[in-house]
Amino acid sequence: QVQLVESGGGSVQAGGSLRLSCAASGRAFSTYAVGWFRQAPGQEREFVAAMNSGYGTYYADLVKGRFMISRDNSLKTIDLQMNSLSPDDTAIYYCVAKPTGDVVISSRMWDYWGRGTQVIVSS
Repeated sequence: QVQLVESGGGSVQAGGSLRLSCAASGRAFSTYAVGWFRQAPGQEREFVAAMNSGYGTYYADLVKGRFMISRDNSLKTIDLQMNSLSPDDTAIYYCVAKPTGDVVISSRMWDYWGRGTQVIVSS
């Protein structure tokens, strides 16, 4: 069983940056794929970024070049550095993990979810 707890959300003006962090518990964290999804009001959850167990990274087109995912297996953390934020990035951001090391963009395929952290970007 893996528990995920996000932190670092908040309010920022357009063009600003935020860094989200996720603390994970559980064994064999280094073998897990990890990632981030987000959900804006009235919209479905959407894939943002992910990293497989081999440190390969994957990004949604909307965030490519602006967001960067990283992981620290010794600390069991997953970070999401978000730059050049726009109001369209406003959403609840969820940390996710799955025990097999590959990355998939479907939310249904991720086994563990944090409770989410709110990000608000004002224009």
